[in-house]
Amino acid sequence: MIKTQNLTKTYGKGEGKVTALAGVDITINDGEMVAIIGKSGSGKSTLLNLLGGLDKATEGKVFYNDTDLSTLNDTKLSEFRLKNIGFVFQFFDLIPELTAEENVMFPAKLAKKKGTAENDLYTALDIADRVKHYPSELSGGQQQRAAIARALINDPDVILCDEPTGNLDKASGEEVMSLLKKLNREQNKTVIIVTHDSEIAQQCGRVIEISDGQVVNA
Repeated sequence: MIKTQNLTKTYGKGEGKVTALAGVDITINDGEMVAIIGKSGSGKSTLLNLLGGLDKATEGKVFYNDTDLSTLNDTKLSEFRLKNIGFVFQFFDLIPELTAEENVMFPAKLAKKKGTAENDLYTALDIADRVKHYPSELSGGQQQRAAIARALINDPDVILCDEPTGNLDKASGEEVMSLLKKLNREQNKTVIIVTHDSEIAQQCGRVIEISDGQVVNA
């Protein structure tokens, strides 16, 4: 279970101070598929970054079951992310100098383990014949499938997605959402998706709406 308590994030000081999140309290249960929606600047991506331990809160806490992320030093936090959280981003964030396979295996190397059934992942994500290619040689949909394989390689319980279909054509976006729903349904992965697309949000089991840094609907 993921839980936040009074989660607050501010930037700057004095008159230039900006509040991105203001006292957010949410709970996401194991195996849920949740959409976080809101207008640009509402704080939804900030919330996702804090949930993933990619940023630190100004106030408040993020819990994964009994683990309080705020108590972990940078090394322990990195280890926690590697083992427990997979990230999927809008712009894929594949390393251009590495093949798709090398990109997928990168988190496993960081975690100093082999990875989880990578050949099965490639087959399931329909990129088995493209893993020796570089990102520039892949379509947008293939790059995102490689990014999803990278997110799954250490078998995390939670997948955090920031606009995962935002840089894809409609057909590729539908394929990616189908994959995410399958992972949620068949492997009980907790999937959290930040999106501005109402059609994407409607495919999730629950919607959390953020406005001006606060939850207005959960």
